Amino acid sequence: MNNILGAHVSIAGGVYLAPARGLEAACDVVQIFNKSSNQWRAKPLTDEDAEKFIAAQEETGVRVVCAHDSYLINLASPDDTLYEKSRAAFAEEMQRCDFLGIENLVMHPGSHIWSGEEVGLKRIAEAFNRIIDEDSDSRVTICMENTAGQGTNLGYRFEQLAEIIDTVEAKDRFGICLDTCHTFTAGYPIKTASDYKKTIKQFDDIIGLDRLRIIHMNDSRKDFATKVDRHEHIGQGFIGSDPFGYILNDRRLTQIPKILETPKDSAADDIANLKLLRSLVKAKKGKK
Repeated sequence: MNNILGAHVSIAGGVYLAPARGLEAACDVVQIFNKSSNQWRAKPLTDEDAEKFIAAQEETGVRVVCAHDSYLINLASPDDTLYEKSRAAFAEEMQRCDFLGIENLVMHPGSHIWSGEEVGLKRIAEAFNRIIDEDSDSRVTICMENTAGQGTNLGYRFEQLAEIIDTVEAKDRFGICLDTCHTFTAGYPIKTASDYKKTIKQFDDIIGLDRLRIIHMNDSRKDFATKVDRHEHIGQGFIGSDPFGYILNDRRLTQIPKILETPKDSAADDIANLKLLRSLVKAKKGKK
């Protein structure tokens, strides 16, 4: 099974340096931020940036399959000023993805900040409708990421993600990023083969596997159903290595890019995690 594996890599010094960092870490593909994740302002991208970015992917063979949006963005915020600022910032990130030719933009749906889940879900859908209406030429797929449900974060139930998709007008513009750590700590069991099958079936029944665009492969420092988002190296957390094998050997998911967001001091950490993941892929029958 030829799974597509990679990691989130830095864009320090320029977005065009990301593919080479991915190659160093033994990645097939990578995820990046297309701007600083902790700042509202973004340095404008130039034609030269885009040209170097595209050339770097061709030279290294490492494709940038998705960007992740800024952690400051909250499309569910009840504060109108922050809501409008978030909407504008997300629209800009979509434009930057289009400029660079990045097809998927992963995002956390938002936090309702005690205004109520239904209110927050409605504001997210309204923000999406405005963003897409104002930039109908964009080709970026918005990939909502399931969350752990920490605090007032939305998107921790598959039903919430489905409700947003049901509410937006341009449904074809939306996909899902499924995070293993978030899935586990939100209360979806995946540790046994039977539990994994039940959870994936639940996802398919509620959202549909056809919407799954990216999988984040992260173990968890916190136990099942704690609703705490703390990533760990593969096989070193409460999830363990077996569930990652279930994902990697699920033929329906083979061609979906699988991205590490595990702790990292250097490329060696990604190399070790990716080596473990690749070791979990079973050989095809009839082949040694």
